[in-house]
Amino acid sequence: MNPLKKLWTDHRQAVWLDYIERDLLTGGGLARYVADDGVRGVTSNPSIFQKAIEGGGAYDAAVAALLDAKPAMATKDLYEALAIEDIRGAADVLRTVWSASDGEDGYVSLEVSPHLAHDSDATVTEARRLWAAVDRPNLMIKVPATAAGIPALESLIASGINVNATLMFSLADYEAVAQAYVRGIAACAAPDRIASVASFFVSRVDTKVDAALEDIGTETALAIRGRAAVANARLAYHRFEEIFLDGPFAEQTARGARPQRPLWASTSSKNPAYRDVVYVEELIGPDTVNTLPVATLEAFRDHGKLRTSITEDVDGAATTMAALADLGIDMDAVTAELQVEGVAAFSDSFDQLLAALDGARSV
Repeated sequence: MNPLKKLWTDHRQAVWLDYIERDLLTGGGLARYVADDGVRGVTSNPSIFQKAIEGGGAYDAAVAALLDAKPAMATKDLYEALAIEDIRGAADVLRTVWSASDGEDGYVSLEVSPHLAHDSDATVTEARRLWAAVDRPNLMIKVPATAAGIPALESLIASGINVNATLMFSLADYEAVAQAYVRGIAACAAPDRIASVASFFVSRVDTKVDAALEDIGTETALAIRGRAAVANARLAYHRFEEIFLDGPFAEQTARGARPQRPLWASTSSKNPAYRDVVYVEELIGPDTVNTLPVATLEAFRDHGKLRTSITEDVDGAATTMAALADLGIDMDAVTAELQVEGVAAFSDSFDQLLAALDGARSV
């Protein structure tokens, strides 16, 4: 069997596609990924939409039609109209997955503006507006795990909106998001209708930590390159088990609530010296999602190896983190910087996307 499909059938890990664009929907590509590879969801972010809309002529006709109908349409509204059409299209393709899984899977994510990452009230307002505009039960609204995003997440879950908590890099990020979900579910009138994932970023951690280890340059430092990201994620999964599977969440489970699954994001290997599917193979386990860009998905289909790896050597993961601290690498500082950079990168992509759409007015 296709190893992508076996991630679900043998290991209960869902594969989501970290990519969306118009041709993927109109040309039947997403439907083929669902049928042939067992893809069970789709994620998007401002960078993905920027590349999709700038990458070719797939949106030219749609942009022209929208502007013909409303020449004075604000550029942000033009972007939202395009994005919402794509998100609806993806949600409709995935609706069979959503129905067959009783709402566990089959989701597509749409992110609030990254410029709202530090404004809780504005995040909640925009999330509710987008939720109503898309009008699909298998939508997730992406909310960054910033200090302002945490209360927004809790509020949205309590009000019955599915949330993908994103831009998580640290165990502290994970703890804050998980506890906000627990509080939100406790306040939700219909918890059995809610789904949520906690998007924990992976490869970027190794990129940042490896650079610091190379600056240190000792034999000890160089020996632990490429180990921080997997160790960090395995410790987050261990905490997931403690919160959601080992007792404290039982009261909400009795009300029909689902655990908030960890989602491994940023899973393409950035270092050519590492195996191209390392962040898939080393993070396989039940009640998780791995969201894969196309190249990583195709690589795993070709040569991915399967084993339940997420629970391996949790003590060793803690030892790796302690070794980094002994070398003077402050993981709290590293992961905080990564989150700041992530918000900035998405904001830049969002602005570049709007600038490109502005340019389309004169074409």
